This record gives sequence, structure tokens and C-alpha cells, in this order.
Amino acid sequence: MKENVIKNKSLLFAIKVVCLYKHLVNEKKEFVMSKQLLRSGTSIGASCREGDFAETKLDFIHKFSIAQKECNETIYWLEILHQTNYISESEFQNFSYDAVEIMKLLTSIIVSAKKSLNINR
Repeated sequence: MKENVIKNKSLLFAIKVVCLYKHLVNEKKEFVMSKQLLRSGTSIGASCREGDFAETKLDFIHKFSIAQKECNETIYWLEILHQTNYISESEFQNFSYDAVEIMKLLTSIIVSAKKSLNINR
């Protein structure tokens, strides 16, 4: 069975986000932005998992597009947490690197799926 790179990377990323969320809540006493980060950061993998059982190719594209949007939102919350000094520069760089890598994978998957259906969006 072939390794599912996006499934693995999004799961590991979600685990890191959960750990960061716990740190932000317990140590930094930050509750609002950290909850947003938790929701978007764990939703990426969940949407990919939904896409695994999509009913049609269009449904697959839709699920992975949602994952892509959640990934973009996650980057937004990371930027805010960094700019407001809740996370350090190194934490920001580490999480951003992973999120951008996932975003590139998602974009590639979506583009390939659209090409297979001759969708030019």
C-alpha cells in the first residue's frame, strides 16, 4: 500500500497544533486565538480524511479545497499569534514551514484532480 503523504503530514501537524494549543492555554493564558488555531489546524487533516471517501471526483476536490482554506486560515492565526508575541519567531517559522508544505501538497492534489476532470478553475 502506497504511503499517503498528505494524510501523514496533516495528522502530525494536527498533533503539533494540539500541543501548541495546550501550551497557549496553560502557560500563556490565551484562549480565543488558540481555539481558532486548534479548530483550523486540526480541520486540515479531517477534511483530507473526508476526501478519502468522497462520493465523486468533484466532492473530492471540494473536500481538499476546504482543507486548503483551513490551512490558509491556520497560517493567518499563526501570524497573529507571532505578531502579538504569543509564539516565538522559531515556533512561528517551524509551524509556518509545515503549514506551507501542506498547502503546496493540497494545491498540487487539487490541480491534479481538476486536470483529470478538465476543470480550469
